[in-house]
Amino acid sequence: MAGPRAEGNLGMTFYLTKRALSLLMVLLGLAVMIFIIARIVPGDPARIALGPLATAAQVEELRQEMGLNDPIHIQLWHYLSGLAQGDLGKSLLTSRPVMDDILQALPATFELVLATVVLQIVISIPLGVLAAYYRDTWVDNVTRVVSLIGVVTPGFVLAIILQLLASYYLTIFPIAGRLDPGLEFQASTTGLLLIDSVIAGRLDVFVDAARHIFLPAIALSAAGIGQVMRITRSSMIEVGSRDFVEAARAYGIPERVVTFRYMLRVASVAPLTILGLEFASLIGNAFVVEFVFSWPGLASYGVRTILQKDLNAVIGVVLVSGVFFVIANLTIDALLGIIDPRHRIREGQRA
Repeated sequence: MAGPRAEGNLGMTFYLTKRALSLLMVLLGLAVMIFIIARIVPGDPARIALGPLATAAQVEELRQEMGLNDPIHIQLWHYLSGLAQGDLGKSLLTSRPVMDDILQALPATFELVLATVVLQIVISIPLGVLAAYYRDTWVDNVTRVVSLIGVVTPGFVLAIILQLLASYYLTIFPIAGRLDPGLEFQASTTGLLLIDSVIAGRLDVFVDAARHIFLPAIALSAAGIGQVMRITRSSMIEVGSRDFVEAARAYGIPERVVTFRYMLRVASVAPLTILGLEFASLIGNAFVVEFVFSWPGLASYGVRTILQKDLNAVIGVVLVSGVFFVIANLTIDALLGIIDPRHRIREGQRA
């Protein structure tokens, strides 16, 4: 006879499978919705691509090539058929397959967002725990002010301030690009400079890439740090009043063990959820910071395609962002089941 743990694991697997299927339907709905919106937005993509000097015959020829003269349901069918085969169409901006453009730009954004989330975890959770531990003291007040500044300061404003500081004072940090022009290195394994440089044994490339990514990551992480810090503080205070914490203290367990082994594990559910969604949202929302620091990522590529009304590229960028939201949601559900067994059993019973 299967025990509660086995039943919980089986139920959690069934629940995650259902969630994956439902999220795939969300992606399909997103693809249809963004396709229709892109088609009904004013402006002729063929005219924009060819420019104002193109003749009517040239514009008509390009419209025919792009299938823009077909009924919208026929266009949608052709697009979904190609999408099922991994074909996102051709970009008017670069004259290359959209998938190739995305695969070229995505690693830079992924590395920047990954560094941002790591900074948020390393800074916000310890400060949130510290604020809860020293509740209503000057430590708590200082962290509250820091979190408020981080939340209300727009990322692009902080990015510009950091650039100015780097230009005059923090001169060890570059203000543009991913690597110095003099360094030649091809990130061919993962596309992530920090990881590929370690694999290749290029310490000089690793240090230079870390210097380039530090300021953009700080600019992107500020708002998330403030938010996660306050949520961690609130969760720690709420968990600290529960019976199992009082019982652990009554048994004489050291406060450090109670805080980090018992309280933090339960209190990390809410911050973990926020961090997962923050990671997914930054994939598409990092464009301002990428522009400021001339970061060659997916977000800045998406903005250029929007300005050129490059429909296939716009839809591709939105779908990639949607895929990351789906992956983030599934990852969060799985991690919550690992961190908090009650979540696994609860979802198993619900399934």
